[in-house]
Amino acid sequence: MTSSWQARLDHLQAHGRLPSVVAGVLQGGELVWVGGAGAVPGPDPSDVQYRIGSVTKTLVAVAVLRCRADGLLDLDDPIGEVVPETGYAAASVRDLLTHASGMQSEPVGPWWERSPGVATDALLAANDGSGAVAGPGEFFHYSNLGFALLGEAVARLRGGTWWDVVRAELLVPLGMHRTSYLPEAPHAEGRSVGHFDGVLTAEPHQDTGAMSPAGQAWSTVADLARWARFLAGGHPDVLDAASLREAGTPALAPDYGLGLRVLDLGDRTMVGHTGSMPGFLASLFVEPGTGDGSVVLANATTGLDTDGAPRALLGPGPDPVPEDPWVPTTDLPGEASDLLGLWFWGNTAFEARWNNGALHLHNLALAEREEVFVPERGAWRGTSGYHRGERLEVHRRPDGTVGHLTCATFVYTRVPYDPEVEIPGGHPR
Repeated sequence: MTSSWQARLDHLQAHGRLPSVVAGVLQGGELVWVGGAGAVPGPDPSDVQYRIGSVTKTLVAVAVLRCRADGLLDLDDPIGEVVPETGYAAASVRDLLTHASGMQSEPVGPWWERSPGVATDALLAANDGSGAVAGPGEFFHYSNLGFALLGEAVARLRGGTWWDVVRAELLVPLGMHRTSYLPEAPHAEGRSVGHFDGVLTAEPHQDTGAMSPAGQAWSTVADLARWARFLAGGHPDVLDAASLREAGTPALAPDYGLGLRVLDLGDRTMVGHTGSMPGFLASLFVEPGTGDGSVVLANATTGLDTDGAPRALLGPGPDPVPEDPWVPTTDLPGEASDLLGLWFWGNTAFEARWNNGALHLHNLALAEREEVFVPERGAWRGTSGYHRGERLEVHRRPDGTVGHLTCATFVYTRVPYDPEVEIPGGHPR
């Protein structure tokens, strides 16, 4: 299966336009395969750190369940018993773990994942309860803010920071020595990919401060495989299997338990979590009992279906056809830059993107319809799709700007049925 897993990972990298992606496959709780695609930093894809985003929440959830096991709290206790300053004091610990507290999804203020973190007192003062979208227990509403409060509760109950607790009580016993609060070399750099031009943009690696329990941590495939093995069956020095089964049992939402996502793949049910932070995506899921699962980490803000990654890597079906890896754009030809963006064939929208040295014209209504063109003698020659072999002509206005495109009888304009462009049959009214 090694070649199969690599082929599937290569497909994820090429189609997701991922600067780099690393993955691991678990069988029986053991890491049986590790691979990488794209420009993976460092020689060993199992040991490169990526930011894991909301997979951090599973660490916080286990720390909370350990507090319960030690009699420090009950899941039905109001969070205000531990963090009385919060404007959401009536919501229970269970409500926060299951995203049923009714609090808003994000904290008041700027985009917290890309901004320097604030202290806990500032976070609590700014989020006074007025942003609530529902009452406790009314419906599932994912809340990063809720996990910030859970991390603060763990810190107050144990003494020290929430990360001190996680490191001492979870990471050290499980041998997760490459999981850290801030990045440690070798690590990937967070990147976003230009939608139309494929150019990379650096994303910040902020210390998110009081919001850090919602998505701060960095880790590796090897360490997250250890975490997945633990989630599948427990560990005598961390948390028992019965508590983890409870955490992986759906609560108010059919796919979320006590801080764990529940993923139904039809033939198997997995637990774990997805994660995203600016420049990073993560997916960790494992089947309780068997210990079969997958870990996938990428340094891109978008491009990886983190829910679909386990099926893409482990599911049945033929392997994808081998293809060239996606390569970020470093030199965009001048003649291509004028063509990027949105185009219309009649009322049908297409987007033009530069991808691996070619112009891709993608039908936004039909996922399978894509035309590919390469530069050729002042025009563009179709190499794939309905227009294969045809010439795409660029028509410019007197001032030199691009007015429209034609290929055979197809006319592409910047607005539907552009009145400035002659359309066969006239313009609809």
